[in-house]
Amino acid sequence: MASLKTKKITSALLRKGFRQDNTHHKYYWFYDQGKKTLVKTRVSHGLAEYGDALLSQVRRQLGLETKKQLLDLVECPLSREDYRDILIRKRFLIKE
Repeated sequence: MASLKTKKITSALLRKGFRQDNTHHKYYWFYDQGKKTLVKTRVSHGLAEYGDALLSQVRRQLGLETKKQLLDLVECPLSREDYRDILIRKRFLIKE
């Protein structure tokens, strides 16, 4: 997968419905219909880029099945609605 810039990851998360927790660490929580869900990831403020190992951890934390899904989430072919559908299918969210 090579690497992705940390700023690009955080920007994509914010566009897809995540909100940053204002703590010492940068935690990003997914919000659905205005409510905080259990889906979260931590992004390091000390790294400029994430390599394969950290991208794999982020992918799992976000409930994504493949590297391609993570890249699509960051690069934007995967919409917020498509991401939400993945979370519903994997039972991270309840469809309402």
